[in-house]
Amino acid sequence: MTPLEDKATGCVAGAAVGDALGGATEGWTPEQITQRYGGPVEGVVPPFNTDWRNARPIAPYHKGDGHITDDTLMTHALIRVYQKAGAHLDAYSMAEHFVPELMGERRWIPELEAEALPLQRIFLAEKWIVARLHYGHVDPREAGVGNIVNCGAAMYVAPVGVVNAGDPDAAYAEAIDLTGAHQSSYGREAAGVMAAAVAEAMRPGATVDGVIAATLRLAKDGTRAAIDAVCDAARGLGHWDGSFEKLRAAMRPFDTVADTYRDQGLGARRPSRTHSIEELPLALAFLVVAKGDVRETVLGGVNYGRDADSIASMGGAIAGALGGLASVPAEWVSQIGTASRTDIVTPGLDLAAVARRVHTDDVARRRAHEGAFAELAAE
Repeated sequence: MTPLEDKATGCVAGAAVGDALGGATEGWTPEQITQRYGGPVEGVVPPFNTDWRNARPIAPYHKGDGHITDDTLMTHALIRVYQKAGAHLDAYSMAEHFVPELMGERRWIPELEAEALPLQRIFLAEKWIVARLHYGHVDPREAGVGNIVNCGAAMYVAPVGVVNAGDPDAAYAEAIDLTGAHQSSYGREAAGVMAAAVAEAMRPGATVDGVIAATLRLAKDGTRAAIDAVCDAARGLGHWDGSFEKLRAAMRPFDTVADTYRDQGLGARRPSRTHSIEELPLALAFLVVAKGDVRETVLGGVNYGRDADSIASMGGAIAGALGGLASVPAEWVSQIGTASRTDIVTPGLDLAAVARRVHTDDVARRRAHEGAFAELAAE
């Protein structure tokens, strides 16, 4: 592989393994996770609820057993959108290409153990995309307004960072435009910062400190404050085991979601300039604690609980981009690909090919602009 392919496949596979491992522990506390599994989770485990079909009627999904969730389904969908567009994406791309990906073709959905439209698996905040763009005919640039503010856009936006590899500013701008069709406020902001983190991690010789610095430079308002506070707390920790109380305390002032995760107060997930989603700051914190190691970054998110699949997936994407495919535990890649009946490596190669094509077009456009400006500025 070229370094571009290596980092792109590491990013996409890292995101998928984090998603699959975290699916089993999503919504629970560290104490409940330890009690259920007899200790911390260190790999693929069964569903938290043995009667998973009936435990939560609103979400009758087979989480655990190595099954990828909607985070990966939507990440792969976005990669296919890039393949179709062959160019940078914006909010109108969401309407033109992403909506058909969600509602136009049946695919294997591991959590449903059946072929179905991705629309039939994604949750309510993500169904919003189809409701607003396909049925509501809303201007794509404004369609995210009114949705609950959550990590729904940030959880699948890593491909934007790969396409803008080495340019976090461009990744941020593209993600902010694209996800305006899905999210608003700090949910949209988190998507921009997540894409920037991946773009920086894709840079040759990138470091954890460089990734955190890029996010702090670009992030705005509560998102920046939350990342700063949580990563600062993480720097004094040697391992994710024993870290959860301190990290949650650092995140709490910025989070609208209660300590009892599914107990939503009236102010939860509403637009704000002072708040932040929890998932991205925690993913970055576990990246700091683990010093960029994919396995430990992912396991930190998995055992933290709460929105564990998205925390671990975001952390896995960034760490995988830093370290390349070899840094993603091979046994996880094999187990999860087999259990999910999904190739979690090839989409990264497809994305690298798109990134190369888009970069070629970027260079041609930039040189044309440079030539035009040089002529204008000539004395």
